[in-house]
Amino acid sequence: MLKKTFYFIGLTILMALLTACSEEDFSGTSRGGENLVTISGSTSVGPLAEKLAMKYEETAEVKIEINQIGSSAGITNAMNGVSQIGMSSRDLKQEEIDSGIEELAIAYDGIVVVAHPSNPVKDLTMEQVKQIFTGEITNWKEVGGKDMEIVVVSREDGSGSRDAFQEIVGYESGQLIRNAIVASGNGNIKTTVATNKHAVGFISFEYIDETVSAMDINGVKAEAGNVLDGNYELSRPFVFVYKDDAPEAAMRFMEFILSGEGQEIVEAAGAIPLTK
Repeated sequence: MLKKTFYFIGLTILMALLTACSEEDFSGTSRGGENLVTISGSTSVGPLAEKLAMKYEETAEVKIEINQIGSSAGITNAMNGVSQIGMSSRDLKQEEIDSGIEELAIAYDGIVVVAHPSNPVKDLTMEQVKQIFTGEITNWKEVGGKDMEIVVVSREDGSGSRDAFQEIVGYESGQLIRNAIVASGNGNIKTTVATNKHAVGFISFEYIDETVSAMDINGVKAEAGNVLDGNYELSRPFVFVYKDDAPEAAMRFMEFILSGEGQEIVEAAGAIPLTK
């Protein structure tokens, strides 16, 4: 379930902090004269953040460095001050919230279960997805497909996508089928599934193309409108996390992302804007 109300509260806090800083436009000028914004974290959020940064740097006197190292590592970097902003594709854990960092949704995303394009199976129930990834279902014929073994492809530990997927589907890391292929990053999962007729995996919406077949879940297509209206269950926010004393340049970049121009870039990049 999308926690829109919570994130709009975060937006209000962010806007109040920015107003307190100054009434300037998106200049990127920060306290102490610094003009470098450092960001690290989710490989799902990373490609979107790079597109936003590229556009922002065209007009702002600021340099934005982005390091895609996984959600958990990015959150830790933000907590420890290693990065000004952490990127996460999962909700914060309680201990992370207790550390005092702020979180702000910049977009929404769907997680898509994907198979090889030749696979005739195009729709799975959420229970079937769980049974496949935990090893209760091991052959495609059990879900209406061909008589062939299922090869499960999952993300690495520390991946926000994996954490979100497991939480929504309803299983723990220890329940993942033992012979699953573990791939680092959405791109690697997509490539593995696209080249293996037996494979099934999960990737972010923005990675979908003709090389893989996107599964409907409980008869609902993986589409932006279905995420925003709550009908598509495999969805999560794309989140920036930061300390309340983050440099003004970092705050200005987040303000840009939430602007009309920023949200247009979000949509063009294949992610789901906050309002549609």
